[in-house]
Amino acid sequence: MRLAVLLKRVPDTGTRLAIAPSRTSIDDTGVKFVANPYDEFALEAALQLKEAAGAGEVVVICLGPAAAQDVLRTALAMGADRAVLLQHDGPADAGQAAAALAAECAGADLVLAGKLAVDDYAGAVGPMVAERLGVGCLTALTRLTVAEGAATGEREVEGAVEVVRATLPAVVTCDKGLNTPRIPKLQGIMAAKKKPLDIRPAALPAAAVEVLALELAPERAGGRIVGDGAAAVPALVELLATEAKVL
Repeated sequence: MRLAVLLKRVPDTGTRLAIAPSRTSIDDTGVKFVANPYDEFALEAALQLKEAAGAGEVVVICLGPAAAQDVLRTALAMGADRAVLLQHDGPADAGQAAAALAAECAGADLVLAGKLAVDDYAGAVGPMVAERLGVGCLTALTRLTVAEGAATGEREVEGAVEVVRATLPAVVTCDKGLNTPRIPKLQGIMAAKKKPLDIRPAALPAAAVEVLALELAPERAGGRIVGDGAAAVPALVELLATEAKVL
C-alpha cells in the first residue's frame, strides 16, 4: 500500500505574529515554524497503517520554501520512507496547493492530510486534492480503519458520531483525537539523514485568490466592575441586554 501524507509548514501557534510592511503577509523574522499539528495526526495514522500491514511505503509531501526541509526531516525521523519538497517561496492559495500536491499523489492508495492548517483554518486542500484525483474524500476523522479495499472512518458531529466509508483510492483528513503522534527516537533521527528527500520546483497554476490586506484583531476592551453582590445584578442584566446584547 502506498500512503501519501500532505504536510504543511506553519508558524507555531505560540508565536506572536506581526504583519509585514506589505500588509499581505506576516513578518517571519524570529518566527518559529513547525509541522501543522493536524498533519502530524495524518502522518501517525499512515505509519500505523503501514506497520499493521507489515509492508508499504509512506511518502510525505510538502509545498513550501527550502526551510521546510526541517519538518520533512522530522517526518522521516518519525518513520516515513521518503519525502518530497515542492519548493515555492511565495504564497499559494488552496487551489494552487491542491493542484501541485494532487499531481504528486497520483497512484497513491490513500492520501492523508490534516483537517485544516492552523495558519489559515481553510480546511480546503484535502477535499480539493480528492476532487482533482477523482476519488472519494472522508474529512475530520477521529477514527480510521482500512480493510478490504476501503477506508472507514468516524467523525464527530453535534450530539453523535457519524460513520463514513470510501473505496480506495481515497483522501482522508484527520482530526485531533485520531491518535497521538510519536516522538522521533535517536535511531530514527540518525536514519532520517540517509532517507531520500527529493526537492524540485513546484508547478503551480495561476492563483484564483488574492490577499488584499492582513489586519490584526482589535485589542479586547477591558472589563469593568458594575457593583458587588446581589445589588449589582439589575445593573449587570441591563448592561448584558443593552450593551452586550446577549439577552
